[in-house]
Amino acid sequence: MPPSIFTDLKTLILAAEADPAVDTASAAVDLLRDWLATHETTLVASKTKAPVELNGTMIQWFHWYVKGDGGHWRRLKKEARALAEAGITAVWLPPASKGGGPDDVGYGTYDLFDLGEFDQKGSVRTKYGTRQEYLEAVQACREAGLQVYADVVFNHKLFADAEEEYLATPYAPENRGQPLGEERKIRAWTQFRFEGRGGRHSTMQWHWYHFDAVDYNSLDPHYQAIWRSHGASFEGKVALEKGNYDFLMGCDLNMAHPEVRGELKHWGRWTLDQVGVDGFRIDAIKHINSDFFIDWITEMESYAQRDLFVVGEYWTYDLGSLSWYAANSGGKMSLFDAPLHLNFHEASRSGGQFDMPSLLDGTLMQNLPLLAVTLVENHDTQPLQALESPVEPWFKPLAYAVILLRDQGYPCIFHADYYGADYHDSRFGRRIDIRMPSHRFLIDRFLLARTHWAYGRQIDYFDHFNTIGWTRLGSEGHPRTLAVLLSDGDTGRKWMEVGKANTTYRDLTGHIREAITTNALGWAEWRCPGGSVSVWVEQEALAELGIQV
Repeated sequence: MPPSIFTDLKTLILAAEADPAVDTASAAVDLLRDWLATHETTLVASKTKAPVELNGTMIQWFHWYVKGDGGHWRRLKKEARALAEAGITAVWLPPASKGGGPDDVGYGTYDLFDLGEFDQKGSVRTKYGTRQEYLEAVQACREAGLQVYADVVFNHKLFADAEEEYLATPYAPENRGQPLGEERKIRAWTQFRFEGRGGRHSTMQWHWYHFDAVDYNSLDPHYQAIWRSHGASFEGKVALEKGNYDFLMGCDLNMAHPEVRGELKHWGRWTLDQVGVDGFRIDAIKHINSDFFIDWITEMESYAQRDLFVVGEYWTYDLGSLSWYAANSGGKMSLFDAPLHLNFHEASRSGGQFDMPSLLDGTLMQNLPLLAVTLVENHDTQPLQALESPVEPWFKPLAYAVILLRDQGYPCIFHADYYGADYHDSRFGRRIDIRMPSHRFLIDRFLLARTHWAYGRQIDYFDHFNTIGWTRLGSEGHPRTLAVLLSDGDTGRKWMEVGKANTTYRDLTGHIREAITTNALGWAEWRCPGGSVSVWVEQEALAELGIQV
């Protein structure tokens, strides 16, 4: 079902839940009838030719410790065409706006409208470069055929320009439903004047009443509390951790305030005009009322006059919470498949004792595939970061085969997995050095298979504790077939059907040199090395593409 009609139907279901008088069945029939009438010409034409199919893949083009030399945008400009040629179709870029200084990764957001243009917080450029370099990198991506997704930090602001005194009520940090006393005067860093920008792009200045809570009172700096601003409430439709997880850090934006909502819409329209992005990755949505995003996304798509891709970071391993948020946001945004990442992490740490047939259990990929953005690692889960839960290097090829070669989900490649990463950080007074190896060769091979072979019906063979596999039987537009086998234990062997009789296949990864030929019924016993993966594609197609294995 097309995403647009899926969204309309999901909204209809939510309306029916709110009002039992709504006749869901009749309304759904009318909705589908109208859609079919509108698209009749397109549907008839599509029957006369092979369908256009695209296996989209995005890359998170940064990690927490990428070089802070201001050259990140310039490097992307040079790399854009190579990314597209590898089979990547979209890039998720780091927050481009000014944070607390030139080394800020971008999540310590200060000024959304400063993209490395004004002398604020110690520099003109951001960690990644200047505004002009950012725009040139985006243009290079677009010329290469890549979509561009901007990272959005709406939850909080940090590094205010001045303190303000106002009334606030203290709440227990671990239980936001428990007040610790009466409302009282506090002093907090809540005034944002953006003097270096001087009113360019936006004239709004921020004050205490634009935030519903802070976690620091300089009149009583040792008192631990979440200070709820006078006249404000903690937002509803957020995660229920700590009683109410509206507040995360810094100055928490009050999404109920009309000036806040108006400014965030203004920023979105300005970004569409100035940068020309194709979508957004939205940070920390578990701390923001989901109703806001229904309104904001609707406004952005109406302004852009086109569909925009939006993915939200609701980081939880609980499928029920993710499903709840998806429903509350009307299906308007995709979600990162955090439970799938956790399964990869645990499998990689299990020493061959993980039940591989359960690898997809409890995941968005398995349960809500149309809204799932699948990933192996990200900037928060990499070693030394806040949600540290790395997938061990030996298992990453297996994990990338899962997200890139299966039918479900929109896969996201992590910069540090593609290029490798060497960095250090300090903990407990000592330096810790980290090396993340590059998996680019195998990821590129998987992308090649995703581009040319990973289409059509999928048959799963999740029937062995260590060894699992699947086949893709091709489609009208991409008739070539594919077999994938992986094992977290000993050498894997499994009989699987690809539907093509007496056809010779080669392992695209190069792990196994000997060819395999299917029998008269289109079956073969496929193989993979222990603790690894093999991707079997038709030998004839390799020759046509000029690929050596």
